[in-house]
Amino acid sequence: MSSQILGILYLIASVTFIIGLKLMGNAKTARKGNLIAAAGMTAAIAGTLFLHEGSVSSVIYGLIFLAIAIGTIIGWITAKKVQMTKMPELVSMFNGMGGACAALISLIEFNHIIEHGSGATTAKGTLIAIIAGLVIGSVSFSGSIIAFLKLNGAMKKPIRLPSYNVVNTIVLLAVLSYAGYLVLTGGSLMLIYGLFASALFYGILFVIPIGGADMPVVISLLNSFTGLAAAFGGFLYHNKVMLTGGILVGSAGTLLTLIMCKAMNRPLSNVIFGAFGASGTAEETTSAKGTTKDCTVTDLAVLMNYSKKIVIVPGYGLAVAQAQHVIHELEMLLEERGVEVKYAIHPVAGRMPGHMNVLLAEANVDYGKLVEMDEINPEFDSTDVVLVVGANDVVNPAAQTNPSSPIYGMPILEVNRAKNIIVNKRSMNAGYAGIENDLFYDPKTSMFFGDAKKALTELVAEIKTL
Repeated sequence: MSSQILGILYLIASVTFIIGLKLMGNAKTARKGNLIAAAGMTAAIAGTLFLHEGSVSSVIYGLIFLAIAIGTIIGWITAKKVQMTKMPELVSMFNGMGGACAALISLIEFNHIIEHGSGATTAKGTLIAIIAGLVIGSVSFSGSIIAFLKLNGAMKKPIRLPSYNVVNTIVLLAVLSYAGYLVLTGGSLMLIYGLFASALFYGILFVIPIGGADMPVVISLLNSFTGLAAAFGGFLYHNKVMLTGGILVGSAGTLLTLIMCKAMNRPLSNVIFGAFGASGTAEETTSAKGTTKDCTVTDLAVLMNYSKKIVIVPGYGLAVAQAQHVIHELEMLLEERGVEVKYAIHPVAGRMPGHMNVLLAEANVDYGKLVEMDEINPEFDSTDVVLVVGANDVVNPAAQTNPSSPIYGMPILEVNRAKNIIVNKRSMNAGYAGIENDLFYDPKTSMFFGDAKKALTELVAEIKTL
């Protein structure tokens, strides 16, 4: 009877995952979707603990609940305190923990097989699930940790080994061959730990040379790895909810990876085999072509006040300054004066997929005003003013005009087609990709220097005086 109830709980949890994922596709319903999926996961965990077949000692239950309590407290406090600018690092760390769990499950289950002396006779399907979960989970864990270090600035420069593509491919093939050997022979504890170490090494080797501008793709790909590792755990335990959750995460992460690759004009094969990632430098790409011109807050206030259509391009600088609320105030003020205001969202703006969407949603910006790149680009010709706040690489014309640029071929927000371009930055420093932005030297561009929150607050105050 308990197994039937548990099966129903798993089915309900699987449905909540699907509903939650669907609701997360819209900023207005994302919170509700997250809560629904979390409720399903809670029900699945409770069912697993209390409807488990066989006896479990009170000591084991005590350790399990202690671990759940510690994890819940750490996760809750961390998520509540994390700044929006640190969200990408948090996602990387949490994703890495998921990969580590999958790897540990595989190590524990393989140890059980060895203890019973059935390694060579264990069903190949079981061994495949164990080995695949170990390899993929280990790669996701070590790769996510490196991504975390890169995102928080601990590793600022990519490390590029000689003939990196060749080395990386050889290591990958060696790890896969090693895994195949263990599946065929049953292996031993020493060999399984050797595979664990090898997979961890490949995860580091995979991510360590990748430059900052490409991290959104890497985060998405590693997320799909973790989901896939969890799915193999579902196969191993015949756990339907674990299988469903893993498949959903893996497929969603893979789809998002493909979208990111398209947005950056990079084939997925380049991601897998490490053929991209080293960010260029200003010296390697473009040099200053002309001079920039500054814009005072008064001039900008007058220009925006008498415009008919304005497009705002949010970037990481907006998140750093925590200026999402004041930019929403600017938007509402302009609309009160009859100005049409929209936000142009590039797929890889910020440090992770959807970063800008989440940032603006926090300020209660109407989701309908967030326009994706393909839809907003045709509108720039009829736009009076484009206000670029903290964005850089996603508006760099070098992606279309400079074949020597590392971002050449990447689809961008074509803000250079607008009548007037205002760029708010702290300084003339290069963006996340480490390359100079030709947009700054466009005759239609004016630089509005300063911290985004302070500068936009002054702009709002100035417009109110007009």
